Amino acid sequence: MRPDRPLILAVASLATGVGLIVAYCHGATSMNVAYPFAGSVLHIDLTTYGPAVLGGVALIALGVLLLAWSVLAAFVHQISLLVSREDRMESIRSESILDRRREASFADERYPGSLGLSEHRHEG
Repeated sequence: MRPDRPLILAVASLATGVGLIVAYCHGATSMNVAYPFAGSVLHIDLTTYGPAVLGGVALIALGVLLLAWSVLAAFVHQISLLVSREDRMESIRSESILDRRREASFADERYPGSLGLSEHRHEG
């Protein structure tokens, strides 16, 4: 299975879940920056009410599961490509050089014995 469809669904689900939670939130954000960077503070306070809480959390959980599924599908897809490549290389290695036949280089000549514009026949 290719991982593109579960990945698209995961991104859409995560974006919708976060969008629901942020759209219905009532909160405050503050940031204090100080010269010793250890004293810098970022404070985010989100409070969400109503059905957006359950819907947002459910969509985020679904998005995380779909994202894990798409990562697993990507690994399986890449491993299957490696296995098929090894099978193909093994069949090429098992073929002997002597088993290969060469076609005659002039087998497709329409008019045998005729000369083209760039050919010269030297009889001697």
